[in-house]
Amino acid sequence: MTATLIWIIVALVAVGLYLSWTAGRLDRLHARIDATRAALDAQLLRRASVAQELATSGVLDPAASIVLYEAAHAARQAEEENREVAESELSQALRAVLADPQQVEAVRGAPGGEAAARELTEAVRRVPMARRFHNDAVGAARRLREHRKVRWFRLAGHAPFPMAFEMDDEPPTALVTRAA
Repeated sequence: MTATLIWIIVALVAVGLYLSWTAGRLDRLHARIDATRAALDAQLLRRASVAQELATSGVLDPAASIVLYEAAHAARQAEEENREVAESELSQALRAVLADPQQVEAVRGAPGGEAAARELTEAVRRVPMARRFHNDAVGAARRLREHRKVRWFRLAGHAPFPMAFEMDDEPPTALVTRAA
């Protein structure tokens, strides 16, 4: 009788430790999601800021400046539920404005243009990496949250279900091929 009771207690302690470890792992994944989302937001803000600076620099023709400025402004001011669309539109505007290699060379040839083009190139290259890191963390948390033990024992607590950030993040070809 006591041996059975001891084995039951040992089994319950083992299950409790396993569930505690799983809850801790899930908590660390949620913290990683928060950190990667902050990094993604910083990169998106940097890209929009550099695009706005380029649009107001006077280097581009007026129509291209207006298109780029409006897309960058919309991306910076977008509410969370519209953010992916606004960021995708900024990517499309960047590709449209900087599609021509001669336009990129004109930007680089302007006073301060080389530094602006380099900063924009770095920004458009970092956004896909930051988005990939964020979406990888979201995927790991989602896979763990789909396990029955996590759902049955409600190990996720009240944390919202993590959502991936899906957007068009293709950089302008003429900008990144010149820098490579």
